Amino acid sequence: MLPRERVLAALELREPDRVPWGEHSINYNVYEDILGRESLVQAQFRETKAYWDGRRDEVVESNKRDRLDLVRALDMDIVTVSVVPPKGYQPRPMDPVDDITYRDEKGNLWRVSATTFDLMPYKWNTDNYVEPTLDGLQTEIDALEDEPLGDPEDSRWELVHHARREMQDTHFILLLGDDMEWPRFGRTDEESWMNLVREPEMCRKVAELQGRKLLRQVRMFAKLGVDGVMPCGDLGSSTAMMASPKLYRELVYPWHKAYADLAHELGLPVLKHCCGHIMPIIEEFAEIYDAYESIQGSAGMDIGKLKPLVGDRLCLWGGIWHERIIAGTPEDIRNDARYAFRTAAPGGGFIMGSTHSLAVGAKRENILEMKRCRDEWGAYPIDPARFAD
Repeated sequence: MLPRERVLAALELREPDRVPWGEHSINYNVYEDILGRESLVQAQFRETKAYWDGRRDEVVESNKRDRLDLVRALDMDIVTVSVVPPKGYQPRPMDPVDDITYRDEKGNLWRVSATTFDLMPYKWNTDNYVEPTLDGLQTEIDALEDEPLGDPEDSRWELVHHARREMQDTHFILLLGDDMEWPRFGRTDEESWMNLVREPEMCRKVAELQGRKLLRQVRMFAKLGVDGVMPCGDLGSSTAMMASPKLYRELVYPWHKAYADLAHELGLPVLKHCCGHIMPIIEEFAEIYDAYESIQGSAGMDIGKLKPLVGDRLCLWGGIWHERIIAGTPEDIRNDARYAFRTAAPGGGFIMGSTHSLAVGAKRENILEMKRCRDEWGAYPIDPARFAD
């Protein structure tokens, strides 16, 4: 089978010739460690500064080259792509406050993370906050009707078109997009969470605006000729859902379902990225989506237990703990792979991957061990007894 056929078989809950492998997010250090050259793909603050310096084309060329070369080097099956800034993009640099802190035009403070080296929000200037109104949100919703959908040949889709030209004959091209998490609003993070309960009518209108924007986005995605779409939005923390399942079903689920229904109508499978503990709504995921990715084992999302619960309706994508790829050993990776291959892979409907991403700190030897495990154990049919303790 070709990689693309392999992924399609997994999404159809069939057994391919071997377990497919893909990652929704891969940071620059992995590209550099595996390919042996500097990369600007997900290069955190280096990428941000490149845009400030007017090097947009250099960043995009690095994405076009390195994303595809890494898939080839690791023999992966899925090529993930995304929108890129348009030609000529050069945002105004933030003003430095000290060596790691920057202030944007609105007075918000940002800091370079000591862990990921990304420029992260640090302190918001709440003096600029404008409270939304129902009438104002409705005006934005109404305006969407007259707004052009956009040009699929726009330079923002340069990476998508390049990946399709180079690899769609063989590989599965997956386009990452926006998603609805929790439709919050407020001056502070704490206030926005409280408003989910205190201001249900306003949050419902926020959800409608976000949801209608997402429906427009999936219509654009369908014009780009990709093989599948991945809405990226998190609903859980490492211990529980971020808000109640009841609020999810009332505010978020209708738009998640509308998105997936429209994508399916347009011929696009939906592979959902969602971190954290979401067990209370796993049945909704099985109803809506074709695949569930970022199955966070450290948040109690056990891929082996999910298989008998929803594996007959939902392709499961994960198995190798994100934390162990960073801090563990090759033997840890082999143990994760043994468990996933024994419990989730038999019968098909399984894609191997990390439980989140190949992130900053991911060890080269552990990534290569993932490849070795798939090469050694991934051929179907898979006999669970082979991995018995």
